Amino acid sequence: MSESIGLTVTGMKCGGCETNVTGKLTALAGVISVKAAHKENSVSVEFDADTTTEAAIKQVITDAGFGVE
Repeated sequence: MSESIGLTVTGMKCGGCETNVTGKLTALAGVISVKAAHKENSVSVEFDADTTTEAAIKQVITDAGFGVE
């Protein structure tokens, strides 16, 4: 089952940060699509809830060096 979440992510300062977050989340099994916007401090993720969890998505973001509110 596909789900979508919107997260407030702190620490993204540029397009490179967006690319970093997007690449790491896209590599996570079950992630369908990612949209990161550093100017809005936001990341939207569509994922397969049977394959991954919101907690796993948040962990990938924090492991990349960014904060999740």
